[in-house]
Amino acid sequence: MDDLLRELVRHYKYVIYALLMVIGLYAIIAKGHLVKKIIGLNLLQTAVFLFYLSIGRVKGGTVPVLWEGDGAPVTPIYENPVPHVLMLTAIVVGVSTTAVALALVVRIHRAYGTVEEVEILAADEDEADEPTGDAGA
Repeated sequence: MDDLLRELVRHYKYVIYALLMVIGLYAIIAKGHLVKKIIGLNLLQTAVFLFYLSIGRVKGGTVPVLWEGDGAPVTPIYENPVPHVLMLTAIVVGVSTTAVALALVVRIHRAYGTVEEVEILAADEDEADEPTGDAGA
């Protein structure tokens, strides 16, 4: 038990990232308000970004640039730039997804007058249950 606690403290940032992921996933699944779902999605995305950036970090590492002459490190430890580049791309995709989701929420609010998922589903069911005018003809 003591070893587990020691490892959790040693890797505290990963525990925080996992907690943020769980909170974001909970907000996506459990909340009925569409804007809260979008906030949960953004929280989940941010936790994933932080996780990938932290695993791409090398303690004592430097940028992967070739040095000339006297500026060359004795034992170069380079950081891999690929996780950082991938996360920049993911951030752009995340912002775009958020913008489209918020635009859809605005359209839903204009159409239904609410952004609560339960009320929207009830309005759709009521609309589906209404008989059409030419059914008896």
